[in-house]
Amino acid sequence: MARRLTLIASLVALLVAIAAAPAEAMKIRNLMAPPSVCPGQTNSSAPVYKQERAMRCMTNYARRHAGSGGYARSAKLSSSADRKGEDILRCDSFSHNACGRDFTFWLRRVDFIGGCWTAGENIAWGSGPLGDARSVFRAWMHSSGHRQNILSGDYSQLGVSLRVGTLDGTRGAHVWVQHFGDRC
Repeated sequence: MARRLTLIASLVALLVAIAAAPAEAMKIRNLMAPPSVCPGQTNSSAPVYKQERAMRCMTNYARRHAGSGGYARSAKLSSSADRKGEDILRCDSFSHNACGRDFTFWLRRVDFIGGCWTAGENIAWGSGPLGDARSVFRAWMHSSGHRQNILSGDYSQLGVSLRVGTLDGTRGAHVWVQHFGDRC
């Protein structure tokens, strides 16, 4: 009898796990902005500012559809994100510590950090269709840590940057950086 209960409990746990995977995928799918809502999300040859605008739009769409408000645009966070992207390309180092600098280096340099603050960072890169805003955003949403930054209630501001260059021998690499923050 104990063996039968263990088998039944194992089967129930397996069924719950199988059901949870599609449910999570469906939830993520519902957080993805349609191209008509955030234009340019699949156009990796559009001007950088349009691609960045599409990424901000997709991020705020996901937040609103998850029950949170959108992020306020922050010039300081956009500047720090842009400089981080520049470091990644210049040092050919896809890392939160590009050029040997910790992730808060540029946040301090643009004077975002001071007093009470919190911050987070998402980075990604791809080329061709894997470098467009939609592909990168989808990858972030399928990564629990990146998704947590996007949907977090700990931040109120967002900076987005796209830098295009050569990374790891790949020309036309799209390097995306999101800096999230809040100042108390």
